[in-house]
This record gives sequence, C-alpha cells and structure tokens, in this order.
Amino acid sequence: MAGSRVKIGLLIPLQKNLLVDYSVSNIPIFQGRNIIGRNNLAISDKRVSRKHVSLHTTVDGSAEVVVEGPNPVIVKSGDERKKLSTQDKAPFVHGDILELIPGNYLFKYVTVGNEDASSSKIDSSFLRKEKRHSEEESSAVKRNRHILEDESLEKTLQENDNLEQDDVVAIAPTDSQWKPPEVLASCENVEAIRHFCVPKDRLSLIFRLMRVQGLPAWTNSCSVAIQDVIQGNVLIAVLSNYMVDIDWLMSACPDLRKIPHVLVIHGESGATIDRLKKNRPANWILHKPPLPISYGTHHSKAMLLVYPQGVRVVVHTANLIYVDWNNKTQGLWMQDFPWKEQQNLNKGSSFENDLVDYLNTLKWSEFNVNLPVVGNVNINPSFFKKFDYSSSKVRLIASVPGYHKGTNLKKWGHMKLRGVLEECIFDKEFCKSPLVYQFSSLGSLDERWLAELAVSMSSGILNDGSPLGSGKPLIIWPTVEDVRCSLEGYAAGNAIPSPQKNVEKDFLKKYWARWKANHVGRCRAMPHIKTYTRYNGQNLAVSVRSFSFPLNRWFLLTSANLSKAAWGALQKNSSQLMIRSYELGVLFLPSTIQDRGSEFSCTENLILNQGECKSFSDTEVCKTKLVTLCRKGNNGIDSSSEVIRLPVPYQLPPQPYTSEDIPWSWDRQYFEKDVYGQVWPHHVELYANEDA
Repeated sequence: MAGSRVKIGLLIPLQKNLLVDYSVSNIPIFQGRNIIGRNNLAISDKRVSRKHVSLHTTVDGSAEVVVEGPNPVIVKSGDERKKLSTQDKAPFVHGDILELIPGNYLFKYVTVGNEDASSSKIDSSFLRKEKRHSEEESSAVKRNRHILEDESLEKTLQENDNLEQDDVVAIAPTDSQWKPPEVLASCENVEAIRHFCVPKDRLSLIFRLMRVQGLPAWTNSCSVAIQDVIQGNVLIAVLSNYMVDIDWLMSACPDLRKIPHVLVIHGESGATIDRLKKNRPANWILHKPPLPISYGTHHSKAMLLVYPQGVRVVVHTANLIYVDWNNKTQGLWMQDFPWKEQQNLNKGSSFENDLVDYLNTLKWSEFNVNLPVVGNVNINPSFFKKFDYSSSKVRLIASVPGYHKGTNLKKWGHMKLRGVLEECIFDKEFCKSPLVYQFSSLGSLDERWLAELAVSMSSGILNDGSPLGSGKPLIIWPTVEDVRCSLEGYAAGNAIPSPQKNVEKDFLKKYWARWKANHVGRCRAMPHIKTYTRYNGQNLAVSVRSFSFPLNRWFLLTSANLSKAAWGALQKNSSQLMIRSYELGVLFLPSTIQDRGSEFSCTENLILNQGECKSFSDTEVCKTKLVTLCRKGNNGIDSSSEVIRLPVPYQLPPQPYTSEDIPWSWDRQYFEKDVYGQVWPHHVELYANEDA
C-alpha cells in the first residue's frame, strides 16, 4: 500500500501546450509497480484502460514503462518520440513525458529531489506544494451506502486501489452542464468568504470550512486541511470517527508516523475492520465502542491531540478518507487548552464534564504512557480532566446508545440540546423564529417525531421569561440537479445515502429547501457537513428593532444526521429517550467574552493571520452576536457587543423547492448524464486490491 512504500517521484499532468494542468491531481510514484490509467484522469474516458500502463521504478528513480492495455502510448524523451503498443516496454527517466492515447493525456515524470530542476514550463512553487499533498490527492476512495429501516446510517465502503481514484477532483464543466444558481437577495455578496479573516484570539469562537480541491482560491479563504489540524509535537492522538482509511491518513498526515501513541475509535465492521487491523502501525490501538441497540453505529468525528503544552480538542464532520477531506463541504471546530495549574486540579467546567462523561461511554481499555510533563499516566477518560477547559465558549452536544431516563433524560441527544437551550435567554427578535436542519443522510421519519425534535430545537426563553416559541423548520437537501452537476457528478450521491422510502414521504414536501452556497463558493461541493440553527432572517416590516441580515440565535455543528438513531426518540410517555448511535457536536451560543489579546496554542504556528478585532480593556467584557458572512454593516448591533461571523455554508433564509426540484434519492435511476457523462447508478468495485 502507498502508506508503507517509498515515494520515488510524481507524474505531473500537462496541458497540450505542456503547461501544468492544475485541474488534475498529481500522481505519486512509488518504488516498485505503479498502475496508471482511467482513474487518474479528471474525466472518466473509457478509451483509456483502468490499467493503461504500469510504471516499474527503482530506488534511484529510474523506471520502465509497460503498456498493459489494448491502446498505445507515446514516450517522449528529449527530442525522441516513441510509440509503444500492448506489452511493449521502454525506459523512463526524470523529465520524460508520457502520453496516453487516444485522448492525448500528458504526464511529465519528476523524481523526488528534482522538482525544482524540472522544466521551466512547470511552476516549481506548485511542485513544492504538491509534493506535500500529492499522496493525499491521488488516494483512491470509493463509497457505497447501507441504509437500515429505522435510520439512514452512513455506512460506507471504500475501494483503495493504490493509485486508482474514482472520486476525482473535477474540471469545470461546460455551460450546458452547469449554470450558477441565482443569488438570493439575503446574500448579495456571492464571494463573501473571500474576505473572511478571523483574529487569532477568536478562532475558538467559530468553526471553519474544510478545504475543497478543484475550486477557485477565494473559496478556501480561512479554510483548513487535515495537515493544519494534526501538526506539531503530538504525544498522544485519539482519533474518533466512523470510517478510517489508514493508508490515506498516513500519506495525508506524515506527522502521524511520529506520534508514539495513537488510539483509533471507529465504526467499521466486517472486511473493513480486518483491513484496519492488517494495515495499522504497531503502535496504533483500534477500538470499536459497544453498540447495545441494533442498527446503531459509532458516528462521532473528533480528535484529542495531547501535546507537552496541553490538549487540542477537535470536533468535525469528515470521515478519515480522501473524498471527505477534499471534495465535500465539511466543517471543523478546534481549540487548544493548557494543563491545569496544581491548585486548580479539582476545578471543572461544563465543557469538561460533558467531554469526560462522553468519553466514559466509549469503554476503551486504558493504556499507560510516560509523558514528559506528568510522568507515567493511564490514558482513560479521567486523564482528560487534567486540562483547563474554562476558556471554552461552546457546549458539547453528544449522543450515546441506550435507554436514558431519570437524571440522564437530558444528558444526551436532542434532550441534551433542549436542556442547554432552556437555560438560555434570547432577544425578542427570535420569538418563533425559523429553524434550519441541514445534514447528509435522512432517516425514516414521521411527523410526530419531527414535532418532538422541533420542541427541543425551539427551547429557550425571552427576556421577560416567556417561552421563545416554536419555530418552523426547513430542511436543506440537495436536489438531483445539484448532485448531477457537482464536483463529483452522481458519485457525490454515495455520500447522500437516503433511499426513496425515506425521502419521498408526502409530509416532507413542505420542508424541502435548496442547497445554495454561492457566498462560500460551494454550490458544487456537496454537503457532508451537518448543521442545525435558528436565526432571525430579513424583516421587511418597518420596526425599530428590525434587521436586514440573518442573525444566528444559535448554531450547532455536529456529526448527527436527521434520524431517530442519531438524536433519540422519546418513549414511555416522554420519560425515556432511546438512542442507537454515538454522535458528537459543538453548540455555538451568544456569549460573554473578555479580550485576552491572544489564544492559547499547543503549536508554534497558528493557521490564520491576525485580523482586526475590537479592542477592550483587560477587565472589560463584551457580548457576542453570531451572524452569517452575508451580514453587512453594524445596523442593530449595540456598541457593547462584538460581531462573530460564522461561515454558515448555505444562504439564509433558505429557498424552498420549486415544483421542478426533485430531492436526491440514492437508490433511484437517473438517465440524464452528469458532468462526467455518467448515468446513475453505475458500477463501483469495492476494495479492489492493487493487482485486480
């Protein structure tokens, strides 16, 4: 596998004028046999075989090309141009160009250490950057989904055929294939994220979008990649997720090899868990939490990274696989926390209690490590009480499987959210304000349960003590046309795995709203992010307290899809909450903050540049107002408040479906071709080995 092989060089995609083709990923070349073919192209061209050629390399960088498929290739070496047919062989050295025909797909061979000495027609700074990312960009991941009756589980299988890649970064389709959606009046600035910059001491108050390959640079302003998260001198890493591709993970984050102790808490099963066990490094511990109720899964996506200086807590929405970190709209929150002072060892916080309570349910076998700061310690949930979480301004909202009642009724799932919101006081502008549910998998729902969930989502009180009032929810869900014209084409629908029986229920029609992401440039990056929010949209009536922008009341970033399994369902006259799965999210609320000047960090290099921030004295505090990136000006914001912009990846208010919009169902047939000329479904081979 790529994760354990010696990298020899790269194949750099070229245009016909021999300039670099930035729309196609570099192909890493490893010592030994490498397969090059259709899956390395930006567009699936069946004239090119899946195994068009093999490239056999040695440690000194020299290589031999062998034509494996029925169609020929051309090798250009210096001024010599040689055509090779089936089973023909030819030497291949640094600087040579390989052309796959028919189709005229060009690749230049560049050996490790010679990137900067390559042809002047190739941007050397691009090569240096791509050297770090190339293994990640060419990892192979194929997904399929398994849906169970009571929920829409996000069970996925993937194919990691070494250098084959079906879910590739797309090139821009023609106008006939894609037309940009119209801009809503609520968010006229379609490039709002271009100028999104957050002061370092406010990073922990927001979430960030993950970087997407194949989009214009402005769309990735203030975004993060996995290398920005797992970095520095990590002593212990706890990686919690549903799907884990170790080969991709090790190539995308080489620093993982240096971490002495890695605990992977996963939701894999069957052949995939055998694959994990086979490929894991010797110092990695694998653990699958107990699932006491059928059809449940471990779906939480988080990281705990222990440093000599403290701990980094990360909550996000992406599986640990290539397509999730490169082709999807995803979200991530993280904050670093220091070790507790000796005199504060017994001091806790709501964040600490929620975190440790959740970790206790995972039931991993503790292990002993020797840390430079505290010596020999057992790594168990109680270990994470050693850090000072008092600076956290978010709340953890988790789900764990079980039948929860009595004092635990409001400890998990939507009842936990209800309990937290019931303690919050909100401005009257949010009385009966609307709700938004946005997610990537839809369970088997009924109106009674949606009403139950809406009660929790609508909790809270006004300044006068009266209830906030029920909000009308809308469900943001991609249409068939959104998926067809997406970066991945119909293949993106594998990660929106809801069947017709769940999607096409009549009562859901009044809830559907469009995925519109012009302002963050992600209309074509299908959402795998899961968010829930309540907001005050544009109030066109003349009012002293009216707003002309969406103002968020609260915002939840979570792994939880819209299902009973994820959020829980009340039973026994609402005295018991039954949850099937593990989920984890962070709740952003308007809060009170003090200007500290800088944010504690476990690493020397922070990701974002310092931005402009309102200045307060050391003892002065201010209230925060959560708004979207589309907010303009300071109308309605008093001088004692600070605006915190969240990169909400969809436009508010959402646009309801028209009569022509059809919600995506992954088990329907679609005959109109996507941006790659494919119909749906099309055959996907799962877990093919290198030589298959």
